[in-house]
Amino acid sequence: MIVALLFLLFIAMMLLGVPIGAALGLAGAAAIGAANTDAQWFGLLAVPQNFYAGLGKYPLLAIPMFVLVGSIFDRSGVALRLVNFAVAIVGRGPGMLPLVAIAVAMFLGGISGSGPANAAAVGSVMIAAMARAGYPAAFSASVVGAAAATDILIPPSVAFIVYSVLVPGASVPALFAAGMVPGILAGVALIVPTVWLARKHKMGALEASLPRPPFWKSLREAVWGLAAPVVILGGMRAGWFTPTEAAVVAVFYGLFVGMVIHRTIRVRDLFVILRESGELSAVILLVVSLAGIFAYSLSTLGVIDPITHAIVNSGLGEYGVLALLIVMLITVGMFLDGVSIFLIFVPLLLPIMQHYQWDPVWFGVILTLKVALGQFTPPLAVNLMVSCRIAHVRMEETVRWVGWLLLAMALVMVAVIAFPELALWLPRTLGY
Repeated sequence: MIVALLFLLFIAMMLLGVPIGAALGLAGAAAIGAANTDAQWFGLLAVPQNFYAGLGKYPLLAIPMFVLVGSIFDRSGVALRLVNFAVAIVGRGPGMLPLVAIAVAMFLGGISGSGPANAAAVGSVMIAAMARAGYPAAFSASVVGAAAATDILIPPSVAFIVYSVLVPGASVPALFAAGMVPGILAGVALIVPTVWLARKHKMGALEASLPRPPFWKSLREAVWGLAAPVVILGGMRAGWFTPTEAAVVAVFYGLFVGMVIHRTIRVRDLFVILRESGELSAVILLVVSLAGIFAYSLSTLGVIDPITHAIVNSGLGEYGVLALLIVMLITVGMFLDGVSIFLIFVPLLLPIMQHYQWDPVWFGVILTLKVALGQFTPPLAVNLMVSCRIAHVRMEETVRWVGWLLLAMALVMVAVIAFPELALWLPRTLGY
């Protein structure tokens, strides 16, 4: 009865438009209260305790810092300089600007772990550039929304940080290393249909007539942006700082580039940057802390064990269960953001992972690939929302194009499932 109350309350509040964090916390608190009728007030002390416990984890300190890094690099003009450098390398022609958009989004994935921030930074530069070259706005929004999804696979990644907090045995450095090869494969997989579609439908007719930036000048202007992932990831690998400390280093590096080198960020801009990143970080961390109450209610009510037993004994087998989980998460990903998916489902999936003895790092990459797909899967796709807003198009107009991109990234997920070494080789080689 109490279990039914937990899920019915959560679903009802979601249908009524209650924010995901509030729905998780209120449903969990109601279930905890109902389960402690004899000593209700004493039992409800678990609510504030688990609110704090969900938030009081050292790796989570990296989240507001990486969100702040995304805002700083968005305003510093680094994205525009990287675009010019990429165009100087690949040149002009049908499909080249979309290719550049994907490449720059992948590169910015090594600076900030936020997909929507990546979509905003790349979209603000590339959507207007592709419009001038003759690409349809819906196609441009689809490419940018899909390209930004690689951000949560290529380190640093907010999704990996949240997963590491929830799953014992999956360290942040190991997850960061494991996401590198699948992230690059996902970007390459997106490039193939993007260039093919552009050439098949004769898009970008005006692109060849646009000037090609000079190589050496573009390189000089882009060198500070190119050095950012080297500083962040190289410093972690060298042992100079932890992933959490790397986020702080990245903030100061971004401020130095924006305020001293490019001089595109002024002192008065800092308030706006700090306010925007503070609001976004607060939303993420509030959802994380409220989800701790929901997860506690799941464990104390004994929900997890029966669900695990039912799935394991369903007769589907190991790969059948994995396919079922992926289909379920793809469906859920159409309506929920990635962090919420992790916070709700990872506590339920953890016993299944342990039963089949799946590697926790490999499983984290699979789940993150799923979340990446959800970020540009209509009807609720956070990256696609941002790119559609910049392109001034409705999300329905992107379905024609985004389906091909979803298929390409789904094939990468299938490859990582079939060949786990695609995710595990690099962390094993680096000794994580």
